[in-house]
Amino acid sequence: MSIKVEKAGLFTTVQDLGRFGFQKQGMVVSGAMDAYALRLANLLVNNPQNTAALEITLAGPCLLFQEDCLIALAGADLSPSLNGISVPIHRVIYVQKGALLAFGAPALGCRAYLSVAGGFDVPLVMGSAATYARAGLGGWQGRALQKGDVLPMKSLVSEQVSAWSGKSKPEELFSVASWGIAADLLSAYTDAPTVRVLPGPEYDLFSENAQETFWQGEFKIATASDRMGFRLEGPPLELKEPVELLSSAVTFGTVQVTPNGNPIILLAEHQTTGGYPRIGQVISADLPVLAQVRPGQCVRFREVSLAEAHALYYQQERTLEHLSRAIHLQSKR
Repeated sequence: MSIKVEKAGLFTTVQDLGRFGFQKQGMVVSGAMDAYALRLANLLVNNPQNTAALEITLAGPCLLFQEDCLIALAGADLSPSLNGISVPIHRVIYVQKGALLAFGAPALGCRAYLSVAGGFDVPLVMGSAATYARAGLGGWQGRALQKGDVLPMKSLVSEQVSAWSGKSKPEELFSVASWGIAADLLSAYTDAPTVRVLPGPEYDLFSENAQETFWQGEFKIATASDRMGFRLEGPPLELKEPVELLSSAVTFGTVQVTPNGNPIILLAEHQTTGGYPRIGQVISADLPVLAQVRPGQCVRFREVSLAEAHALYYQQERTLEHLSRAIHLQSKR
């Protein structure tokens, strides 16, 4: 079973939830920028949530299915279509051999996730299928997909194929499930989000004016941004006085401030340590929203307590657990 890449798109990579346990050796975690969306896509096709999927950025690829399979799209709405017919996201789609999946203009967000039932058959590197393109490892040959690639998929369970093949007409080449994930269970993507943040370890080193600016100001995502981090443009954030810091641990969502006063939000391919002062930490529950902001769009910050951050995280995990049970029951009907 395989998918042939007819057109590569802007930047499409194989990603799972990341490569953990090797940061002490300097290896980045990598993995999906919007982990919540990847997990949703896998839940829809009854995959384990960490199964490798395709992360599709802004301009999507054209993919030719060389075998029948079940797929799901989640995350950004990049105007997907099969054989020229628009298809919804956050639903299960049965695709027959010969169907062509393409994408149009981004309608909302910038990163979509394509899961296939059974997952993509790529080798694990340090226990993960995540692509880390800077190092040329993981995923499909350590890089973004290119025209002509033939990406292997693991075989579908025969019962899944039989159940869906009976619902589809051969001439239609695909069929869409009548049910999907409700909008109120999805991340609240927006072109100008306000993300919730905890004050960082070096927050008190910043001047009162810088602290106020951080919470009240608006920052634009610079074009020189990537999966490693969002460079922000806006009013400079000044320290009370110059200070030298030892390199310290950083993580997805850490907001550092460079010597010129511009913040950087670290993302999926962040370095393992950093020496810039950390003014804030984006909470886990808001990382999916942050991951969908495009260069040129703006972001604001709102302070929350650690207790609020924990409650929002637990709420998100409970939602995924309830969805997992509901989808499993639905797929048995």
